[in-house]
Amino acid sequence: MTDSQLIREIKEGNLELYSELMSRYQRKILAFVYHMLKSSNMELLAEDLCSETFYKAFRSLHSFREVDASFSTWLYTIARNTVLSELRKQRSGSVPLEESGIVPIAPSENAPEYAVLRSERVMLVRDAINNLPEKQRSAIILREYDQLDYQEIANILGQSVSSVKSLLFRARSSVKTQLEPYFFEPVYEPYEGMKNR
Repeated sequence: MTDSQLIREIKEGNLELYSELMSRYQRKILAFVYHMLKSSNMELLAEDLCSETFYKAFRSLHSFREVDASFSTWLYTIARNTVLSELRKQRSGSVPLEESGIVPIAPSENAPEYAVLRSERVMLVRDAINNLPEKQRSAIILREYDQLDYQEIANILGQSVSSVKSLLFRARSSVKTQLEPYFFEPVYEPYEGMKNR
C-alpha cells in the first residue's frame, strides 16, 4: 500500500493504519532530529521530538494535501520546525537540568549509535556537519543521510532548488576544509643529512 493509499484510509477513519505510516518514517525522522540536535548537545531529546513530530502530523493529517508536497517532505518539514522551535525555546530560557525533567542516560555499549560513534572518522565527519550553519546542516543531512532529492529538500527548507544546490556546495566545502587537517598526510622532504645515510 502506498503512502497516499494509507493516508486516504486514515482520513476515512481507519486510524490504526497510522502506525504503519509511522513505521515507514520513524527511523529516518529520528536520525534527522538527532543530527539537528547534536550541535546543541540536546540529542537526548531526539526521541521526544520525533514522537512530537508524529503527533503533530497525525493531528494535521486532515489538512495534508498531496498536490502541495509528498508526505515525506511534509513530515520532514514538521520535524524541522519542531526541532527549531525547541532550540529557540531552549535558547530563550535555559532550564536547569533538575527542572527540565530530562534524565540523562549513559549510552549503552550495545546501542546502535554508540557502535557507530566508535569510529573516529564518523565522529569527525559528524562534528564537521554539526559545525555547519543550520540550513547547510539540514540540507546535507537530508541529502546524504536521508537520500532526498533536491526538490524535496527545497520544499522542506522553503528554498529554491538552486539555493539548495548552493547550500550543499558550501556545506561540502566547509566539511572538507574542517576535515583536511585530520586526513592530510604531511610530505616530508628528505634533508641533506638523510641522503648520506
